[in-house]
Amino acid sequence: MNSNFAFLNMNERSGKPRTTGLTEIRGAYYSPMGKRYLADVLETMHPYVDSLKFAGGSFTLYPDQALADVVKTAHDHDVMISTGGFMEYVLTQGNDAVDAYIKACKKVGFDIIELSTGFITLPTDDWLRLVEKVQKAGLKAKPEVGVLFGAGGDTPEEQMEENLQDPEWAISQAERFIDAGAYLIMIESEGITENVTRWRTDVVAKVINRLGLEKVMFEAADPQVFAWYVQNYGPEVNLFVDHSQIVQLETLRRGIWGTDKLWGRVITYKG
Repeated sequence: MNSNFAFLNMNERSGKPRTTGLTEIRGAYYSPMGKRYLADVLETMHPYVDSLKFAGGSFTLYPDQALADVVKTAHDHDVMISTGGFMEYVLTQGNDAVDAYIKACKKVGFDIIELSTGFITLPTDDWLRLVEKVQKAGLKAKPEVGVLFGAGGDTPEEQMEENLQDPEWAISQAERFIDAGAYLIMIESEGITENVTRWRTDVVAKVINRLGLEKVMFEAADPQVFAWYVQNYGPEVNLFVDHSQIVQLETLRRGIWGTDKLWGRVITYKG
């Protein structure tokens, strides 16, 4: 925080590397992101950003040097780099492609490989083999689970009912991934707080009750959604947001700003 305003009381935040209160931000997808843009973002907000996640395989479109520059800029600010859920596309191209992909991710400097299967059906044992393979390569494995088949593709609400899956199945998969040493579990928002007529807050409660706050990260790239998570589970909940929302989220975590529901109500105690 700015030293000139150190006289103000606000919620304490642990320094990096931390295990709770993680903020992952979206990189290039809805807008391009080069080293200068990212440097501007991180020069001001790097203490509050733990990882940067590419989306939709966007990193494969970067020229070699441009990607290297983005990775270096993030690492210079103590921010990890995640692939996003591109693995499910790679899986459709066979085992050799998976091996080459993991090797390439290691070479360019990624820290985290997200293992998403929103559009494909993958046996849990095969998923566990991927977790092991990623970890053997010295990278962090981050499986993504959810309650909606086809998540990530902006599923129309009229298709929701037929595509919904049992939350208990997703949670039991996540437990196996955690037991296998997965770094974190990403919880897909579609079917929970996105593309639904009513938020499935019961699913969130079940996930946290079974897995705990420390091992899960919730996709929450909507101000109403991440405000709800902070309101109900406190400032130490792990969240994925758009990079444009870093400041808004951090003011909520610190308890220094918020909507009428949160104003002055987000408090921590370190006694």
